[in-house]
Amino acid sequence: MLDLNPWTLLTIVALGGITVLTRGFFLISSKPWTLPRWAQRGLQYAPIAALSAVVIPEVVMSQGALVQTWQDARLYAAAAGAAWYFHRRSVLGTIVSGMAVYLPLRIGLGW
Repeated sequence: MLDLNPWTLLTIVALGGITVLTRGFFLISSKPWTLPRWAQRGLQYAPIAALSAVVIPEVVMSQGALVQTWQDARLYAAAAGAAWYFHRRSVLGTIVSGMAVYLPLRIGLGW
């Protein structure tokens, strides 16, 4: 059976209310609202920053520490993918070229 603490229930309801209020804030307002120019400019870089924050640690770290050897297939795959992207500007080609380098090194050589 569920053992539901009243404080837990209150916390869930309060967080749900805050979520609905903050997400619906722009819909509740009757005036049209636009972001300031500096915020619009900053949001252009948000996807790149988020992707970098996820991908770069995955490439250069292993088990929570920096990679200590050059025999890591991820380093070569990331370099090949970056080279392809800067050469052809193709996201699909970037993925394919990175995997074409990664898989033989990982499976074939055991890196």
